[in-house]
Amino acid sequence: MDLGVNGKVFLLAGASKGLGYAIAENLAQAGATLLLGSRDVQRTQASAAQLAERYGTRVVGAGLDMTDAESIRVWVARGVEEFGEVNGVLVNAGGPPPGGFDAFTDDDWQSAFNLTLMSAVRLVRETLPHLRSAGGGAILMLTSSSVKEPIDFLLLSNVMRSGVSSLAKSLSRSLAADQIRVNNLIPGIIYTDRIKSLDANQAQMREVAVEQQRAANEALIPLGRYGEPEEFGRAGAFLLSDAASYITGSSLVVDGGTMKSLF
Repeated sequence: MDLGVNGKVFLLAGASKGLGYAIAENLAQAGATLLLGSRDVQRTQASAAQLAERYGTRVVGAGLDMTDAESIRVWVARGVEEFGEVNGVLVNAGGPPPGGFDAFTDDDWQSAFNLTLMSAVRLVRETLPHLRSAGGGAILMLTSSSVKEPIDFLLLSNVMRSGVSSLAKSLSRSLAADQIRVNNLIPGIIYTDRIKSLDANQAQMREVAVEQQRAANEALIPLGRYGEPEEFGRAGAFLLSDAASYITGSSLVVDGGTMKSLF
């Protein structure tokens, strides 16, 4: 299937590794022009160079701190200066730390608010004028299965990511007249460094080996295994592309059939 992204410009936050990088790789393979961003400048630039060399398309990496409004402004300006326009944006800022209600102070709640919800607000605010001037485009929020089924040990994520999903749904309606689509992409257990860390955290709490924790998690997945980043990346590239031109206000779940919720 032709994604229709050849030569189009996408700004991808949190794309130096993991799920963001997987989406970037699929877009690069289809000929898209990309700006990658993350706090690790060296890694981001190395990831950009790797994609550019592998797929022969223009990819630039620049530092981006999604907790800092000025960093977001400068990063978006860099993309516009480098490529002239913006056709799509991936909103991705990682996740708050695990823990239950009693573990968190006011500062913890404020940090999670800033990292997860305000980062989405700020990145959309900065890119929206450029999407409008391009005649439309796509905004994709990379979120979490916690927005569908809250996860006991990820309280901060449950609360803040639900706000991001509400933001996406509201924007999908208000921006439709501008031909700007807004969707959520929800991963199940995709085997990235974050999942490795969460497995280790759960294993420590249960006092079992990490391998046992992974086996227990995989037993709950109907397809019987963790997802691979490239499988998730294909879904993200699709939602950002013209191939998904009539999809907006939706939440696509990529979880191997794990969720039991109907909607």
